[in-house]
Amino acid sequence: MMNEFEAVEALRTLGLSNYEAQVFVALQQLGSGTTQEISELSEVPRSQVYGAADDLADKGLLEIVEASPKAYRPVELSTARDLLTKRLERETSRAFDRLESIQGTGTDQPAGQDVSMLRGRQPIDDRITTLVRSADHTVVFVSPTADVMTPEIADALREASTNVATVTVVTADRSLNDLFADDPVSVFVMAEDNPADFAGRALMVDDRTVLLAAERDDAPINEEALWTGDSRIGRILAAFMRSGMNSGRDRQ
Repeated sequence: MMNEFEAVEALRTLGLSNYEAQVFVALQQLGSGTTQEISELSEVPRSQVYGAADDLADKGLLEIVEASPKAYRPVELSTARDLLTKRLERETSRAFDRLESIQGTGTDQPAGQDVSMLRGRQPIDDRITTLVRSADHTVVFVSPTADVMTPEIADALREASTNVATVTVVTADRSLNDLFADDPVSVFVMAEDNPADFAGRALMVDDRTVLLAAERDDAPINEEALWTGDSRIGRILAAFMRSGMNSGRDRQ
């Protein structure tokens, strides 16, 4: 069950200030309360409760009860949820509209001659998709299981195999044969007695760009990856991947 501190932190991620979140959480416990009661429960200084409560009222999140002394009452949680969700959506849209207006022209191009680190499943998925779509002639994607093959990655592999590249998927999951049954994507299923052990996902593009990803069970970030573009280290890693694939095929 979420405690008061966690509730405050969650509300802060939705755009409330620390004091606003503390006052709102206190009012959920009180039902309605005076400045003094809110201050005693939330440990927000009484002088700060006034401003936080007025700001919450301006956001439509509480009612001001004109009494003596003045009191405050929160709106229904369903109403608060809708208001905060819409506010967050507006702020998100505004922020990214501004970012798009100042974005440089080269941000979509994969960097080369360096090694980059990525953390988190979604950024890694996006980078894999982008790299596959940059292929000129060869794509090899190591997908240990079907559940790490997102629809976006699968579509990018199909497009590459149809348009420009020879595409190979290496996996231990036979269901990927069915996924690409109608596409010119070659699926190589490792045999059960093959000694290869998948550490995670991997991608090779045009024998010079490589991405290596590994899942993390001991950290909040569920996957980490490094990738390198058209570089010397990329060519070396690609050679190792080629060697591993050839060894695996010889053992089939």
